[in-house]
Amino acid sequence: MPDTSPYLLELGRWAVALWHWFVPWSNSVFGLLIGISFPVSLFFLIGIIYTVEGLKRIRDKEAKIHDLKVEPAYETVDAGEAVMAHRWESAMKHIGSANMNDWKQAIIEADILLDNLLTTMGYRGESVGEKLQRVESGDMKSLQDAWEAHKVRNQIAHEPGFQLDHHTANQTIHHYRRVFEEFRYI
Repeated sequence: MPDTSPYLLELGRWAVALWHWFVPWSNSVFGLLIGISFPVSLFFLIGIIYTVEGLKRIRDKEAKIHDLKVEPAYETVDAGEAVMAHRWESAMKHIGSANMNDWKQAIIEADILLDNLLTTMGYRGESVGEKLQRVESGDMKSLQDAWEAHKVRNQIAHEPGFQLDHHTANQTIHHYRRVFEEFRYI
C-alpha cells in the first residue's frame, strides 16, 4: 500500500484552513452545521470512491477465476442432434475402412465432436487442448481418455509422416466413445 502520510498531512492543513474560513459563520447554528457537515461529507465521499475502486479490483480478480467456465461442466448434453450423429456415424464408417487416411479422418472428426462437446459444456479456449486443461478431473470421469485421444489427433495434424496402425486408430476411437457416452453425446 502506498505511503499516504504526506497526503493526509496536506488534507489536515487544508481542513484547518477551511475551518478558519468557516469560523466567522460559526456564530450561528447554520454556520456550525455547514462547518461540520462539509468535512464529514468530504471524508465519506473519499471513502466511497476508495471502496468502489477496491471492489473493481476484486471483481476483476473474480472474473479471471470464474470466467474459465461459462456453465457447470457436470451438465449433460442432449443427445440426438442430427449433425453430431451423422458426424459420429461418418467417423465409424471411416474407422472400419482398410485405408490409413480414413482412420485419420475418423479421429479428426471425433476430435471435432469433442470440441463441440466441450464448448457446449461451457469450456472456453481456442483449441481442444486449452479446453481440456480447464476441465477438473471431478467434472469428467473420462478426462484421461479425452487427453489420450486428443494426443493422437495432434500427432495426425502436426506430424506429416505420422504412421497410424489400425489398432491405435481403434483404441483412439474407443477413447472418444467413452467420453461421448459419459455425457450421452452419442
